[in-house]
Amino acid sequence: MIDDGRPLFAQIAERVEDSIIDGTLSEMSRAPSTNELASFYSINPATAAKGINLLVAKGVLEKRRGIGMFVTEGARGLLINEHRTTFSDTYIAPLLNEADRLGLGSEDVIALITERSRELRLTSAIDPVTTKG
Repeated sequence: MIDDGRPLFAQIAERVEDSIIDGTLSEMSRAPSTNELASFYSINPATAAKGINLLVAKGVLEKRRGIGMFVTEGARGLLINEHRTTFSDTYIAPLLNEADRLGLGSEDVIALITERSRELRLTSAIDPVTTKG
C-alpha cells in the first residue's frame, strides 16, 4: 500500500487528498490527526506531520488549535482542478503531440477516443473482471 519508492510523507498526503476527492473526507470535516495516520500506516509521526503540512500549505487542510485538522471549504474543487491539470500535462499534451506528429487533427483524436471508449465498455460488459473501463 505504501512503498512505491516515493517519499512516505508524499504518499500520506496523496492518500488524504484521495479521500477528499472521493468524498470520504468531506469539506469542513475533521481529518485524521498526525498520530492517527502514523499509527494506521506504522510510520513515524514526524513523517505523517510532514505529509499533513504539505496539505496545510496547499490550503486543503487547516489546523484548529486544540481541536485538530479539518478539510477546508473548497478543498475538493481545488484538488480536482490540480489533478485535472496534472492529467492534462501527463496524458493529453503527449497525446496531442503524437497526434500532430501523425497528422491527426482534433476530430480524428476524438473519434479514436470515442471508438476506444466503446470498445472498452463492450469488453467490460462481456468480462467485467478483466476490464475496468
